Amino acid sequence: MASLKSLRNRIASVKATRKITKAQQMVAASKFRRAQDATVAARPFAEKMGAVIQNLAGGLKDNPGAPRLLRGTGRDEAHLLIVCTADRGLCGAFNTNIVRLARQKIEELQSAGKKVSIFCVGRKGREQLKRQHGHLFVETFEFTGVRRIGFANAQAIGKRVLEMFDEGKFDVATIIYSKFRSVISQNPTTRQLIPAPVEEQKASGGTVYEYEPDESEILADLLPRNVSVQIFHALLENVAGEFGAKMTAMDGATRNAGEVIDKLTLLYNRTRQAQITKELIEIISGAEAL
Repeated sequence: MASLKSLRNRIASVKATRKITKAQQMVAASKFRRAQDATVAARPFAEKMGAVIQNLAGGLKDNPGAPRLLRGTGRDEAHLLIVCTADRGLCGAFNTNIVRLARQKIEELQSAGKKVSIFCVGRKGREQLKRQHGHLFVETFEFTGVRRIGFANAQAIGKRVLEMFDEGKFDVATIIYSKFRSVISQNPTTRQLIPAPVEEQKASGGTVYEYEPDESEILADLLPRNVSVQIFHALLENVAGEFGAKMTAMDGATRNAGEVIDKLTLLYNRTRQAQITKELIEIISGAEAL
């Protein structure tokens, strides 16, 4: 049976841990609302940008004069995966779920005979992928010293991705991130960035628009910007998901610590009572022996 001193030390240790998890939960809660508002505000812009590109690119995708970001390289051999995770842990399975989806995508592409390279955004993703897929890394990016992610951060990543595309280092770029749904629900997601995905347009008798300048010139300016916009959107989704997951994880850890403290306190009281009873029996037995 554990001594009273060791039980007191364990109770004090768990109480200290509970203070930390409670503080982490409160910090995450204070940052979550702002991150959620930023994510919700960014979604319509990113979606509208995609819709405009869909409208402009409907009849240009297979046109030799179309922008290269729209028609691609004409090949489907080299794939770049932009894996976006958080820089910090203590957020449950948030990072692990994104990395799991990335691993599935890597295996799927390699099984099809494709060449895969990885652009890691976030320290946790890099740490988890490094052992098995470190040889596939081409770039890494972290936000450890960034207090609040802005469009400039996404623009720096987008600029590097576009440079790699111009250098012919990949044919298709896909971003992997976690789409925020609620505090307890984040959905790991993939989105193709390059070439820009264009769905088949159904024939309709709706309004026909004429553009000035023409569609190719507008897309030549819009498509590079769209890469950064979609990356920024993914980063914001990740931030909201990270803080939501951290709130849930730290709340669970705090409640678990409370349950452990209750059990240890009960064990401590029983052990203390047993020792008192034992001492009383020894005193009574000694007195009777006299």
